[in-house]
Amino acid sequence: MPDRRAVFFDRDGTLMEEVDYCNNPADVRAIAGAASGLARLRAAGWMIIIITNQSGLSSGKITQVQYEAVNAELIRQLDGLIDAVYFCPDAPANPTHRRKPGTGMLDEASCEHGIDLTRSWMVGDKDIDILCGRKAGCRTILVETGYGKKHLSAGADFIAQDVTSAIAIIQEFPQSP
Repeated sequence: MPDRRAVFFDRDGTLMEEVDYCNNPADVRAIAGAASGLARLRAAGWMIIIITNQSGLSSGKITQVQYEAVNAELIRQLDGLIDAVYFCPDAPANPTHRRKPGTGMLDEASCEHGIDLTRSWMVGDKDIDILCGRKAGCRTILVETGYGKKHLSAGADFIAQDVTSAIAIIQEFPQSP
């Protein structure tokens, strides 16, 4: 039975500043305070996983090499504190169960890492992030960075100013052992 806890983070607009179809590592800017917040989560025993839709791959707006370079730069700026990254290249018009709000990426992470989704969190800046987390059984936090202010009615369990505030909510929330 899965027993590990994780915090799943959307990438664009949540852990890094929103850049439409970011294809250049020089454009990557981690949200201020994200690395120190992730370090606190890691010290408390949480797995840290990025869950991201990347339709720019299927539309040709970014290449696989560019996507990987952007991820590598973000992970560098986050002091290497990311345990895993799951992405879905599907276009919004042709979604599979992996594309958020589907739960495929969370389900895959749960199976691969022994994660109990009911003891985990999903943090993102869009309604699809919140719906994905809810459908998977996670607690959810909408951040106001990125597109967050346009999705305040998404039905998140909590709303936070940014990823640092979201991490503080997680740390203050009573957790089962």
